[in-house]
Amino acid sequence: MVAELGQDPQNAVASHLQDLVLDAADVHDFLQELVTFSASMLSARGKEILCGITVARRKKPVTVVSNDPKALAMDELQYGFGDGPCLSTLRTMTTMHVPDVLEEHRWPEYISAVSGHGIGSILGLPLPLERGATAALNLYSPLQHGFTGEDIAGAEAFAEQTAKTLRLQLRLAQMNDAKNDMAEAMKSRTTIDMAVGAIMAQNRCSQDAALKILLRTSNSRNVKLRDVAASVIASITDNTHVITHFDE
Repeated sequence: MVAELGQDPQNAVASHLQDLVLDAADVHDFLQELVTFSASMLSARGKEILCGITVARRKKPVTVVSNDPKALAMDELQYGFGDGPCLSTLRTMTTMHVPDVLEEHRWPEYISAVSGHGIGSILGLPLPLERGATAALNLYSPLQHGFTGEDIAGAEAFAEQTAKTLRLQLRLAQMNDAKNDMAEAMKSRTTIDMAVGAIMAQNRCSQDAALKILLRTSNSRNVKLRDVAASVIASITDNTHVITHFDE
């Protein structure tokens, strides 16, 4: 079922996943490209696969991306029943395989509903993340017995590589968020320091006294300290934007 990628498909997959990380604008963009690539990789001629990625947020599952509206509908149908192969994958972090929905006796309510939507077989693959977070790759085939033993082994190897890449993307996103938070904190500190200096000059007072004036104003107006500081600077410069060394 894995699409042809030349003589060394595993290395080709890893290389393409790395390219997705480098090219993605953000996590959602990465996931959308990932789910499209996953469906392409795991499909074959005459065996088109629908694909969705579920992430457990605060123990509540949500499909963050899918390559087809039907995959999203199948995932959300599962959430409505509160059980199913992909939710079981999230809970146990093991592969769940439904070879034929017409012969499946687990999750009876969900399976009965799915069979009416043209789904013949289902495969749930774990994507272990970090810090207790979990995700799953949900695959739906319109065919009964749409996933052979070889297909499942290939899909599991693909999911393992995918999970590593997803963890890398999330780490990069966290690092970028931390960098942005630090830059904002430094900008705020610079703005406040400049306002304190202005108040010291105007009132001929100490640094502590000037800071207390800012704090009192912030509390009495219920306005953030940085915004109060920016208004002080604007009052003497006619410019509400403070340029700092941390502006990029």
